[in-house]
Order: sequence, then structure tokens, then C-alpha cells
Amino acid sequence: MMAFGDPQINGNWPSTPYIKRLDNFGNDYYLGHIYRVMKSRLHPTHVVGLGDLFSSQWIADSEFYNRTRRYMTRLFPRPEEQTFAELDFIAEHKDVDWVSHLEWFQKSLEDGLFLKPEFYHYENVYDWSSANLTHEPLFINVSGNHDIGYGDTTYQHMTRWRRLFGKDNYWIEFDNDTDHPWRIVVLNSLALDGPLLQPEFKDYTWQFVETLKQRNYSGSSILLTHIPMYKPEGLCVDGPLVEYFNENNCHPGGEYRIGLLKSENHLQYDTSQAVMNAVFKGNYSGIIVTGHDHEGCENFYNYNFTSGEWQASKSINSPKYIKEVTVRSMMGDFDGNTGLITGHFNQETKTWEFNYKLCPFVVQHVWWAAQIGIVLSILFHSINFLL
Repeated sequence: MMAFGDPQINGNWPSTPYIKRLDNFGNDYYLGHIYRVMKSRLHPTHVVGLGDLFSSQWIADSEFYNRTRRYMTRLFPRPEEQTFAELDFIAEHKDVDWVSHLEWFQKSLEDGLFLKPEFYHYENVYDWSSANLTHEPLFINVSGNHDIGYGDTTYQHMTRWRRLFGKDNYWIEFDNDTDHPWRIVVLNSLALDGPLLQPEFKDYTWQFVETLKQRNYSGSSILLTHIPMYKPEGLCVDGPLVEYFNENNCHPGGEYRIGLLKSENHLQYDTSQAVMNAVFKGNYSGIIVTGHDHEGCENFYNYNFTSGEWQASKSINSPKYIKEVTVRSMMGDFDGNTGLITGHFNQETKTWEFNYKLCPFVVQHVWWAAQIGIVLSILFHSINFLL
């Protein structure tokens, strides 16, 4: 599995200077170069974007479409058979019908749809499209705060995310008929804490966590989510921090956000415990893969059998533990990183063993220098030829 954290691509506006437009254009292909090279060399079975695909959730639908098209065609190009439906929808440039989505969502919540495992369950999925291109990696996108928001998330945010990137909460189970079952769990961690503008989003997300907890699953789990689990100060660059909207950090017209969750570096302690208890049950191995902290981090959560709690540490000190990796951002300022997750089933111990390596590329200025050098070389050769 190749994992990419926080590309946060910017957009262009009428007032955007041409030099910045060129920078955005080049950045798309810088990030796309990283993906194409790594994909062609490693042939991953899965690729995951760990959230914050875009630089801001507060953009109009048309700009969300523009960035999604760039994301799908420049940064992470895939065969047309896998993306034509989304790209055709984007080409229409119609505002999303969030009112209809609101009505469906609220009725589904009232009817108990989100308490049913069938709503979240997938099995042995290798291609989301009907093209069944199994030689291509399965592409998974995780929602980030710059994609849908924190406590200020609206139905408009969620409608366009789900329309173009799919569900925000689900699991995929693999190889259930073997002695080595495993699954991927995708979790929208932005809606777990709160308070939220739409508290029903929190209800729905916790219903997903409860459904996970109640599911009798005998296998290893890979948890993909944007916000890392709680850990004390000093284990990562980002320590625990929670911020709420107040009268001093709300712009005029945004007073309705006062009291809502504005940002957080980690999930809160009780939330983290509940999530890990729901996903990692029994004595099965697993790994947590997150984004959010641009500097990246690696930790272990050791299970304390006396207290029944998961305790963060830089070392393993319990027979039951889960590793959490926060993939360093793929932005150029952070060296264009790719997180590599591999899984090996140990036939002797009958357990999955997961390993993680970070593969940096190079700061974007070096890539730009190479492109400029190529252009100048072609130009000089052309001039010499004409002379």
C-alpha cells in the first residue's frame, strides 16, 4: 500500500498572480511525478490519500470540482474507465443537490440504516468501477479537515465529498475464507469529537464505530483515518491541542460557529480509546495510518490489560500493541513523501506482520530546477540547429 498525506492543493482565482498560477500548475505535476514513479516501480495493491487533499473546505462547488479534476488527472491519474463517471459529473459544473442529500441522510438516520453492517460492508473489492481493472491499485480517499471541515461541516461539504470520493465510513474485508483474513477500515475522524454544526453527523459516525465494535470479526485491521489518536506531549511534533470557535476567531457572518470545534491535533483521549477498542479486538494484529501532522510520526499503542487502556509510547512494552504511523506530508516543503505499508502473513505464528517505511522524494525546488534545465537544454539545441 502506498499512502500520501496532505497534498493540500491550492486553487486559482481571478486575482491570482500568473507566477502563482504557474506554481500551482507545476506543483500538480511535481506531486503527480512522485505518484507515477512510485506506482510504476512498486506496483502497489492499494493507494490511499489520507485527507487534506485540498487546501480549504471553504470553496464553492465549482472550485471543488476544479481541484477534484486536477487531483484525478494530474496528481493521481487513473484509467478513464475508473474515473469517467466523476469527471462527467464535474464537467456539468452544477451545484450539488445537498437538500436532497440532507433529506436522505436524516431519513436514513431515523430509520436506523446507519446501525446496519450492510451499509458499511464491502468484501474483496479490487476496483470500485465495473471495469474490474484488477491490475490497477484500489484507490481510497480519506476525508480531511481541509476537505469537509471540523465542527463547521455542512451538508454541502458532505454531499460533494460523497458524490465524488464515496462514503466517508466503511470497511472492506479480504480473504474471509482463508486462515489469513484482514480488512481495511476507513473512518471519518472529523465528526467524532465536536461540537458540530450538524450534530447528526456525529451520531452517524459513532453509530459506525459502534457497528464496528459489535461486529464479530476474526482478522487483522488496517485503520485509515485523517486525525491521529491521542498521545501525550513530546511523542510527535504536534502535541495534544483542541481549539473551539469563539468571538475572536470567527470572521463577520460566521458567528454561528461560536462554540463549535475549530481544530484539533489529535482525537481526544476517550474518543481514541473507543475507536481502538472498536477496531482492534482480540489478539489480532493491525496498524493505524493517519495524516494531519505534516511532520509525520511513528508510535505504538500498548494495551494495558490491568486498566483496559491503550497507552502511547515510542516502544513496545505489551504483548498486545498497535503501531500508528502518521505519514509525513507529500507537499514539496516536506520533500514529497510516500508512505509504504507492507503486510506479510507469518505462517508459523498465523499472524499478519505490518511494516512501514517513509520514502521522501526531494524538495520541490530541485524538481523545478530540473524542469527548467530540460526546457533550456531543448531551447539551446534548437537554436544551435537553426544556426
